[in-house]
Amino acid sequence: MHEGRTEFARMKAVPRGASLQHMRQWSHRLDWLESIVTTPPLLTAVANTKTQQFAAEAMALDIMDMRRIQTVPRRRALLVCMLHQAQVHTRDQWVEMFTRRMRRTLTLAREKLQELQDQHRALEEHMLAVFAEVIEHTIDTPDDNAALGQGVRDILKNDGGAEALRTRYEQVSAYHQDNYRPLMWGFYRPYRAAIFQLTRLLTFHAATQDASLIDALAYIQRYQHTRHDYLPGIIALDFASVRWQALITSRQKMVTVLNRRQLEVCVFHYLALGLQNGDVYVEGSQAYADYRGQLLSWSECLPRLPAYCQALQMPETAASFVAHLQQRLREVTERLDTSFPANTELTIDDSGKPHLKRLKAQPTPEELETLRALVRERMPERHLLDVLKNVHHEIQYTRHFGPPSGSDPKLSDAVSSYLLTIFGYASELGATQTARHTQNLIGWHTLRRLNAQHITTAKLEAALRDVINDYTRFELPFFWGSGQAAIADGTHIELLENNLLGARHVRYGKFGGIAYPHISDTYIALFSHFIACGVWEAVYILDGLLKNTSALQPDTLHADTHGQSEPVFGIAALLGIKLMPRMRTWNDVTLYRVDRMTTYTHIDRLLTQVVDWALIERHWQDMMQVVLSIQAGKVLPSMLLQRLGVYSRQNTLYKAFSELGRVERTIFLLEYMANTAMRQHIRAETTKVEAYHQFTDWIAFGGPVLRSADPVEQEKRIKYRDLVANVVMLQNVVDMTNVLHDLQRDGVRITPELLACMSPYLTGHLKRFGHYILDMETPPEPLRPKPLFVTVP
Repeated sequence: MHEGRTEFARMKAVPRGASLQHMRQWSHRLDWLESIVTTPPLLTAVANTKTQQFAAEAMALDIMDMRRIQTVPRRRALLVCMLHQAQVHTRDQWVEMFTRRMRRTLTLAREKLQELQDQHRALEEHMLAVFAEVIEHTIDTPDDNAALGQGVRDILKNDGGAEALRTRYEQVSAYHQDNYRPLMWGFYRPYRAAIFQLTRLLTFHAATQDASLIDALAYIQRYQHTRHDYLPGIIALDFASVRWQALITSRQKMVTVLNRRQLEVCVFHYLALGLQNGDVYVEGSQAYADYRGQLLSWSECLPRLPAYCQALQMPETAASFVAHLQQRLREVTERLDTSFPANTELTIDDSGKPHLKRLKAQPTPEELETLRALVRERMPERHLLDVLKNVHHEIQYTRHFGPPSGSDPKLSDAVSSYLLTIFGYASELGATQTARHTQNLIGWHTLRRLNAQHITTAKLEAALRDVINDYTRFELPFFWGSGQAAIADGTHIELLENNLLGARHVRYGKFGGIAYPHISDTYIALFSHFIACGVWEAVYILDGLLKNTSALQPDTLHADTHGQSEPVFGIAALLGIKLMPRMRTWNDVTLYRVDRMTTYTHIDRLLTQVVDWALIERHWQDMMQVVLSIQAGKVLPSMLLQRLGVYSRQNTLYKAFSELGRVERTIFLLEYMANTAMRQHIRAETTKVEAYHQFTDWIAFGGPVLRSADPVEQEKRIKYRDLVANVVMLQNVVDMTNVLHDLQRDGVRITPELLACMSPYLTGHLKRFGHYILDMETPPEPLRPKPLFVTVP
């Protein structure tokens, strides 16, 4: 036992925030886990997927369940796999704490710099006033050097003397021009011992030929306990910027020395950046492993290449690929240049920045509000629990749930129990409140056990897939979209403070995380992630499409401005995904031309840079190796984009995908400027996901705060909401179809244009409150709606 918990329960502990106390606790945890047994030699013959499966099964059990396993080899296998995953995840979590702490250190230093600059503004103005006096006196005394010198001395004396002015100058110049670096030490110092402990528990490696950062890490470790302010300048600082090197190095007695404190901060600052961009990896980690080892070899890629390129209608060689890109860019640029005089919505200012007029609201059919009111009036009143039951009667989506072993759940009424669990956790009522409102139909401990052991993220995704597939057999959703496009956007979800995933969001001003769903243009939710605040949403934008295994397989993806970047455009293009974000701002956008020799009559100043075609051609093989590995399921785009989303001077993949992305983004933006209908369509599609956020907020009526500190549980809660949302949409589609059929029978005119303006996010006819009773005896009507369009006699 440890602090009242069994060792088995202790292995399941979830991380908290990156405070000093928790960093120390997680350091002790990693030390303890690694002291139990070295797991890799025991799992050499076990596939990684099997290890993860056994670990997940063990995590779902409690100590009594584990003791009930009679087969000793099986029990040991589960424990070893669980221990191995605990070790791996603890390393990942420790690195996450470290990178967060260094980002926080940087942020605090920048804030302190701004505070000092505000305080020194009066000193700066005073120094400028003295300088102005000197200049004025010089102008008034053009020929008399002696008088000029005496006058300058008098001016300086009147303002406190030369020494006082120099002191003021040093105060101001010390923190001039974004010089936050000297200020980082004060915020780093309280965490120094914990960070050094981390570097001794983990093994870091350079992912490139440049090992100067790893050598510098070993160097500062050697001098961790020294009291000297300066160290011998015997290591290379190639990893650091010129300004960092200037801060660290100095000369004493004709010998180069290094400021120990600033060197430590610099090394850990760049170590955090290296872990984020992939220049550094951690041995025995998963999230911070060497991604290169997970890619297919080029010899494995070659047999896949022809079929893949043929499927995407993409050239199969580097030279032909570049030539094809050049032709596409040239054609779209010429089209915009030709159409520019007639394009009344686009202007280009003298600096080359484009300006598009605000889109006008599209008119809606006159009969729309009347039709909406008629539909709302006739929609049958239902309780959310009844909706879950009705759809389950048709699809049996809870068949995916059950104990980790796959055995019979041994519940008196498994379906009813699972539906109440889905309802309780999706609504954020939780186990206790749900049980309280069911009049003892189910106990809170049973709800918690089912959530923990019978329902996993993967099982929820399988249930979601069943609902999506059934949704596609109805006619009505395809008046809203083709099913070939998806929309992605994040929304803030409040969390209890003091957990590793949560952070205070700058825009919302609250502590929490980001629910990041991908919905179809037919409104149904396809996939979702739960990610940390501060993580660029574009990192996960492609995962949702690739992880979606439903009947709806979109190849076009809409997002908001922050849902795109140059590397994302590059990877998306090679994966055959057409990225079409809504552009709210053009401040950070650079547009590229094919070459410097080609000029354009109207839009020449718009294209400020030239594409580095040689870079794309040189690294075409590297990029194809990555996308073929993604297509084979070896890696996810998010794993690579987390590395490519942070600038690295050494990461050639970053440079190659960024350069390709510049071409693809320029092509898209030029088409975006030229095509009003495209802009209107993108705006209309992105508003769908905003409506979806409001819909899921209505479902989570138990409270705005997601009350779990476990990252796995947090993502499950979001998927519970998606499942309920999709079930409600499916029921709404059935009911709306029947209502629309009856309205036509009554003589109401219904057109495809009217249907296209409707949505399945109707809630006015649904009940959420009261005592929760599930009637599992009375079978509901089958989900077989009447024909949508009828011939009225």
